[in-house]
Amino acid sequence: MRKTALLALADGRVFRGESLGAVGEATGEVVFNTAMTGYQEIMTDPSYKGQIVVMTYPLIGNYGINDEDVESRRPWVEGFVVKEAAPTPSSWRGRRTLDEYMREQRIVGIQGIDTRALTRHLRDHGAQEGVISTEELDSARLAAKATAAPGLVGRDLVREVTISAPHGWDEAPWDRVRGYREPAAARFKVVAFDSGIKRNILRQLVSVGCALTVVPASTPAAAVLEQKPDGVFLSNGPGDPEGVPYLIEAVRGLLGKVPIFGICLGHQIIALASGGSTYKLKFGHHGANHPVKDLATGKVEITAQNHGFAVDPESVKTHGLVLSHVNLNDGTCEGLRHRELPVFSVQYHPEASPGPHDANYLFNRFVDLMRRAKGG
Repeated sequence: MRKTALLALADGRVFRGESLGAVGEATGEVVFNTAMTGYQEIMTDPSYKGQIVVMTYPLIGNYGINDEDVESRRPWVEGFVVKEAAPTPSSWRGRRTLDEYMREQRIVGIQGIDTRALTRHLRDHGAQEGVISTEELDSARLAAKATAAPGLVGRDLVREVTISAPHGWDEAPWDRVRGYREPAAARFKVVAFDSGIKRNILRQLVSVGCALTVVPASTPAAAVLEQKPDGVFLSNGPGDPEGVPYLIEAVRGLLGKVPIFGICLGHQIIALASGGSTYKLKFGHHGANHPVKDLATGKVEITAQNHGFAVDPESVKTHGLVLSHVNLNDGTCEGLRHRELPVFSVQYHPEASPGPHDANYLFNRFVDLMRRAKGG
């Protein structure tokens, strides 16, 4: 028999279900993800540090867990919520069930609740702190714990997920026959800031000819410029971009000196380093089916997204940045480019994993930017 588990939100709403994964207690901001697949990549995405993820699709875990589709060195979600976890997955790549993996990785979860009702509640009232517990089953006391939990605003979660020392990368994207391939011949030297970088970003960069040096998020601009890179990449990462002042300062020292491409948190950092501002979204964008319009071409891309903060496009207009992409669901800023400098960024995830590959062309755009900067 499974243990009873409760999920309590800071506003007092409580959901009762069954334990999934590890027993114990988990605290974090509760957000919902609309992807139908990719739960393994979601759990191992460092951008989810500090958050409890609710999967809106009703059956999760039906293809199990394999040893390849991980996006970081370990899972980072604080907790995991599903309607039903598949007990008997079927996939030629699967090695264990979702429940087994969560127990192995000590991820506390809950299943058997009405995730539709929970998602609607978060849409109406906003993402908020919550607690999953198999230990404290008093609803009022658990809700009080959620109310007392720290939020994401102002917190530096990047320090908890970034690497401690620089390293290289030599693994290209996955192939059904060959597995992860060898990288393409290197043509450009790129320094990639790891603020919680996903592995598939690194794979995509080496696949277009980038020789990578991945550095901690605390690396100063001078140390980057000493390496004489052809370009700098700014990664995704968790939490509030304003909580990472050292990275903002480093990027401020790199603007105009080297081509820069930013994704997600990297996009927000570019805006802040340029003099713009960011704000917290009501319930964020998390999923693999968000439509985004490229304002230059008029084309619409279906994108993978994971962010709770956004750039105020009005705040960057006087700082050389131009809105390049817009979210068709709510009109928020999804991309920026600089009028004069070799700098561009997107709020979404062109590397996919999980998600569609519509925006993969952006890695080639970065290569073209570096080629032009070198006079090629």
